[in-house]
Amino acid sequence: MTKIQSVRVALISDTHGCWDSLLVGALNGIQELWHAGDLGPMSDAMEAWAVKNNVRLRIVTGNIDGLPWTSQYPKNQDFEIQGIRIWMTHIGGYPGHFPPHIRSGLAERRAEKALDVFVCGHSHILRVMREANTHMICLNPGAVGTSGFHKVRTLLRFTIESGRLEKMEAVELGPRSTKEALSHLPNPYE
Repeated sequence: MTKIQSVRVALISDTHGCWDSLLVGALNGIQELWHAGDLGPMSDAMEAWAVKNNVRLRIVTGNIDGLPWTSQYPKNQDFEIQGIRIWMTHIGGYPGHFPPHIRSGLAERRAEKALDVFVCGHSHILRVMREANTHMICLNPGAVGTSGFHKVRTLLRFTIESGRLEKMEAVELGPRSTKEALSHLPNPYE
């Protein structure tokens, strides 16, 4: 019998152009990087890092992302890993507080097959919740960038193993003002 490989994932959002050594250090050992939108001008550095480290990228655009990002990446991603069905978008809310477009998107997807995980960003608030009536897991990694109102830079790491999300970790990179230079990309928000 062949053992299904586990997949180590890091989930980030709201980088707003920040790609620094603190973030890169927190991504050590991952196999997939999911970005839930609001990339800003750092996608080239992220893509180069992913190629160098053999990491698969799954990216959606957010409300600050214009061209060229909206022509390179979708607004929504639907995918499946080890039988876990995932929908990732940027502006999504959370159980009991989903906006109308998310409620209809959830209904459409559930009409096809159960949705196991809903991923979003935008709020800059880290949340890991389970929807009571469907048991769908809702993930928001908070904000890993240095722009915004959040106090602490955060992301999520977890493993997908045997069709389950395991070893969930909320990672704090320090205060929002903490940024270590990794590249010379300008931050248009400063």
